[in-house]
Amino acid sequence: MRRHELLRRLHQRLQPRTYFEIGVRTGQSLTLSRVPSVGVDPFFAVKAELHCDLHLVRTTSDEFFARPEPFAHFDKPVVDLAFIDGMHLAEFALRDFMNTERHCHPSSVIVLDDVLPRSVDEGGRGRLGTAADGGPWAGDVYKVTEVLRRRRPDLVVLEIDTSPTGTLVVLLPDPHETTLSEAYDDLVPELVLPDPQDVPEWALTRSRAIDPRALLQAPIWDAMREARGRRHDQARESLSDAFARAGLMAARSNR
Repeated sequence: MRRHELLRRLHQRLQPRTYFEIGVRTGQSLTLSRVPSVGVDPFFAVKAELHCDLHLVRTTSDEFFARPEPFAHFDKPVVDLAFIDGMHLAEFALRDFMNTERHCHPSSVIVLDDVLPRSVDEGGRGRLGTAADGGPWAGDVYKVTEVLRRRRPDLVVLEIDTSPTGTLVVLLPDPHETTLSEAYDDLVPELVLPDPQDVPEWALTRSRAIDPRALLQAPIWDAMREARGRRHDQARESLSDAFARAGLMAARSNR
């Protein structure tokens, strides 16, 4: 399954009230949304036909999040579904995740693209090999996976076997958590390393990735929609139970 097909089906399963995207480019993923949406990209050149109530912002994600009310376009400033596909560098992707999570609810879903490079060149910080000729480039976004697993065991972090370069689906975001922001300056030196990168075997072989159909068919989506009207603590408790029954919590702890 390709990444945009996963995203299309997530829209169907989750039925988000709002959608947020970092890295609009030509609008290929944004065209999937039918709900109030915000897209951020300093260099977007939209070619796709869009079908949503849209606030399209030509700026960097850092500048966007620095605004007093970045999600004023929404009736309530809560992101139900987010797709992060901006700078393909770990420190940027991690910062985008941190900033996005601050505007989420426990029932929100955050998707990061390009976490499973297929070669060392494709997983480099610079465009190497075929990427230098305009081919696929994942960058070192895969490093964010390990940061989230190590620093945020409260999250459900699932690598998804999509083509071409894998996706990461993060469940149970907590807008009140400050662990990552407090550790960010200490994390950057371990993320920003010279090429060639030491791309881990689990990323290259996708040994930890699950079939996207297993996620999409998991019996969790009704519970996620129902949790939107609950208090933060009640939503987390009910969703943790739903994810445990679906086997997602066990998958998280065994990976």
